[in-house]
This record gives sequence, C-alpha cells and structure tokens, in this order.
Amino acid sequence: MWTFIHKLGSPPWFYRISGVILRWLLPMTVLALAVGIVWGLLYAPVDYKQGNSYRIIFIHVPAAVVALAGYYVMAFAGALSLIWKIKLADTAMRAAAPVGAVLTAIALFTGAVWGKPTWGTWWVWDARITSMLILLFLYLGVVALWDAYDNKVAAAKACAVLSLVGTVNIPIIYKSVDWWYTLHQGASIKFSGESAIHSSMLYPLLLNIVAFYALYACVVLLNMRAQVEVDNRHARWLVEQIGDD
Repeated sequence: MWTFIHKLGSPPWFYRISGVILRWLLPMTVLALAVGIVWGLLYAPVDYKQGNSYRIIFIHVPAAVVALAGYYVMAFAGALSLIWKIKLADTAMRAAAPVGAVLTAIALFTGAVWGKPTWGTWWVWDARITSMLILLFLYLGVVALWDAYDNKVAAAKACAVLSLVGTVNIPIIYKSVDWWYTLHQGASIKFSGESAIHSSMLYPLLLNIVAFYALYACVVLLNMRAQVEVDNRHARWLVEQIGDD
C-alpha cells in the first residue's frame, strides 16, 4: 500500500502508466458508448407507461451514477493531499472537479427533459433533484476555489476540505427518495432484490453505466496528464517520454 501511494506521488510513473491505460481504455470506451447508446435509444423496447420518453434514462442514470461516484474520487484525492501532501493528488482533485460538474449538469438537464412529459414541469424542488443541485455547486465550488487562490498550496487545502465536507451530501442523494416524500422514482436497479426494470432495458442501461465510468476515467486521466505536462514542461523525463510516444 505504501509503495503504491509513493508511486502515486511520482509524475514520471503516473505519466507513463496513464499513457498505457489510455491506449487501451479510450477505444474500448468509444465502442462501449456507441453500442450502449444505440442499443438503448434505438433497440430497447418502448415502455408501456412512458412510451419513448423513458429512453432518456440511458443517459440520465449513467451520468447521475458516475457524478456521485466521481465526488468520492475527488474527496479521496483531497484526503491524500491533506494527509500525505501528494502533489499529484492535488492534480487529480483539480482534474476530477470539472468532469463531475459536467456529469451532474447532464444529469440535471436530462432529468428536466424527462420530467416535463412525466410530471408536467421542467423543475420541482424535489429532495433528490435539490440535493443533486447542491452536488453541482460543490463541484463548481472546488473549481472556483482552485482559481481563487494564487497560492496553490492554500488552494489545494481549501479544495480538499470542501471535497471532504461535501461527501455528507452523497448519502443524502442516495437515500432522499426513501427519507422524504419525493416525485422522483425509487431505484430501478437493485442489488439485494429483483430490479424494477425488464432485462431488455436493464442490460443496455448497465452497459451505459460501465461506459460512462470508463469515459470518466479517460477524461480525468487526460486532464491530469495535461496538467502534469504544464507543471513539468522543462523536465527531461517528460521530453524523453513524449519523444518515445
């Protein structure tokens, strides 16, 4: 464990291993996204209650799921930054925040598109929706804090603290439909019982969730690599690595 954490603090190791990962992960992600979206939007059956409007779940649900998980990734990077002062953890936190913000915005927008024909309105101050909006503000807060400080050590500390404090919101989002009266439907995918969605719809949805996780990993790694290149632009190892690639 300690060896792995030490490696996480090495820009040359990260740059090399992330390049290898992306070489395989990027084409697999593109393929999975293409198959999953086409499968869900064109070939999954029409829902007997909602008609074709339900198809938005093949984008909405994966975006929401990965936005929530991505916040834990950012918070974990913040913890590494505070405890072990790992500079690459700061880079990861900075790289993950805008990606999480975009995914949360997609989840909110697609939810509104689904809500209009289903509820008759684009927006309600529903417990699930409101807590997702707070998640968007938390992501944007980390982005804003990083840019607000000229001293990047202080910026990293402030972002790490906000990331860790904001994790309180994640279980609230998960459990909001159980704790409060809400228009938002409950979970369709269940791991402790039978899912409330037919397999013909479940399989493309699961594929899209996996594809969105892979997309998240690709974009965060690319963001981190770009920042590493900026921070180490005069380093000999980077010149040699780029030359080898």
